Amino acid sequence: MAQKPEPVKGKKLKKRVRMAEQDPKERIKNFEEVALGYAEEGAVEEASRCLQCKDRPCCGGCPVCIDIPRFIKAIKERKFDEAISIVKEQNSLPAICGRVCPQEEQCEKTCTLAKVKEPIAIGRLERFVADYEREKLGVKNPKAPASTGKKVAVIGSGPAGLTCAGDLAKVGHKVKLFESLHVPGGVLVYGIPEFRLPKQIVKAEVDYVRKLGVEIETNALIGRTYTIDELFHDSFDAIFVGSGAGLPDFLGIPGENSSGVYSSNEFLTRVNLMKAYLFPEYDTPIKVGKRVAVVGGGNTAMDSARCALRLKADKVTIVYRRSEQELPARKEEVERAKEEGVEFMLLTNPTRIIADEKGYVKQLECIRMQLGEPDSSGRRRPIPIQGSEFTFDVDTVVIGVGQSPNPLIRQTTKGLNSNKIGALVVDPDTLMTTRKGIFAGGDIISGGATVIRAMGEGKKAAKAINTYLKDL
Repeated sequence: MAQKPEPVKGKKLKKRVRMAEQDPKERIKNFEEVALGYAEEGAVEEASRCLQCKDRPCCGGCPVCIDIPRFIKAIKERKFDEAISIVKEQNSLPAICGRVCPQEEQCEKTCTLAKVKEPIAIGRLERFVADYEREKLGVKNPKAPASTGKKVAVIGSGPAGLTCAGDLAKVGHKVKLFESLHVPGGVLVYGIPEFRLPKQIVKAEVDYVRKLGVEIETNALIGRTYTIDELFHDSFDAIFVGSGAGLPDFLGIPGENSSGVYSSNEFLTRVNLMKAYLFPEYDTPIKVGKRVAVVGGGNTAMDSARCALRLKADKVTIVYRRSEQELPARKEEVERAKEEGVEFMLLTNPTRIIADEKGYVKQLECIRMQLGEPDSSGRRRPIPIQGSEFTFDVDTVVIGVGQSPNPLIRQTTKGLNSNKIGALVVDPDTLMTTRKGIFAGGDIISGGATVIRAMGEGKKAAKAINTYLKDL
């Protein structure tokens, strides 16, 4: 049962310490990080707001089970080295989590102070200690455990794969991680823009996982470079599949094949991984018109819209079929998009993409929507308003309505069952798939979720794999 707010009665509660950010007028001109983090004094002041609740409700909201009160207490006492050690007991990627995880829906939502005031800025404090270690202390080489003699293959170097690999290495298993792209990091490098998650941060976190003893092979597409059966034949004792959901979903409307239409996956991969924003310094170009429409309301849509602004679009519009209350993106990211000038066309759904005689996008046809009763997602179902169709001029359309798991692994591996969206079916307790010795977690079993949820599943799978290996 969550602690009641009685202990704070009679006390004058301090306001949450604000974190410095780039000015919106300046940041839309660059791809540098928007949030600038806490300085030492700000972190200590924010940590001093923590009530150190006995029943620790914040911990119940953390998918990777960090001892939150303990690491915050260490910050308050200026024991920053101790604080990061506490975080890393459970989380090998703290600098990433502190930047992109939706703490407001998890640990901060369950914070006692959330009932009477602003919750403790848990994510920002996690980011602070991770950055402090990297910049001031230097990341320590972890002590190597005794080898178990067991080998595990981890497929995919996104948050699920990195977490699973790190946790398995910590207990002495030999782990090799296979990544299909030329750099490790998965969605952390191709899907999240530099201004939200600098790639040097991802590289530092990946390097830490390497220091744990994990071997990483890039340019290795499982199902093509190697099959899962070949990995088993190569003496791996267990396999974790964390290959994500890289197959973009589309609207299924006329005109989606027009020039100037991108999936958010392609758009963000070109910008983030291939650094199209630095063309011609980097080889990959990207053409962005003056009027850009981004379809969708999640974090991927917000990232695409904010990238388009930085690529010199004059007008960027989010087109979303529900109201602002139902937007799935983080509130913080929606607010930043608005500050930067992104416009929102809500209760609107595209029906057709109209191209010119050369096949290039020139207009987006839409219909107005109204909200009905809640659907299976718990959000009110959007219903078209007949006769409300309209068009507006656009040069570029980015479709950011979701993604599905790539079918390559299940198509090349016998015995793997999947559901109607192509996600692998797993045992909810162990995350083992329908084939013995193969486990899975992250977007490959959910079809698209959050970084921290993927990490939580990576930890859960690592624990189950360790138990499985002991019984072999």
